[in-house]
Amino acid sequence: MPEREIRLWGDPVLRSKCEPVTVFDDHVEALAADLVDTARPEGRAAVAAPQIGVGLRAFGYDLDGRTGYVINPEIVELGGQLRDIEEGCLSVPGLFFATPRYEFARVRGVDAKNQPIEIEGTEVFAQMLQHEVGHLDGQVYIQTLPGERRREAMKAIRSADWFLARMP
Repeated sequence: MPEREIRLWGDPVLRSKCEPVTVFDDHVEALAADLVDTARPEGRAAVAAPQIGVGLRAFGYDLDGRTGYVINPEIVELGGQLRDIEEGCLSVPGLFFATPRYEFARVRGVDAKNQPIEIEGTEVFAQMLQHEVGHLDGQVYIQTLPGERRREAMKAIRSADWFLARMP
């Protein structure tokens, strides 16, 4: 399956809540494979469907020696302390900000055959789970930043070369 182009901040698909997958067919299997393939290149950890322009609840990951995908994921448990962790996003390239994330996360969903799956992790893996489910709820991590940090992030986005190149 091919690696797909990443949508950047400002694309409306990134701000829209994704629809659940209700039909499990070859298209869903292809989407899952595309998400995993798009998450694999060096420097990446995971990709949510809206980041490749698809408004469905699914993400793929390749992190800490674990590779896979989840369809219709929901966070079912968060634990540990809420800590600021340096975070970035493929849809906001080159920018990193301390983001509040829990130390532990558990996600439930299904695979491409509509069979239940559950994944969990700590630290960076937990951060990834929270980040990707946020995408599916129409949220880019910048939106989770507290006050001044969010203003700083928005200023950095507005002056980024990739953002300026998209301006008319």
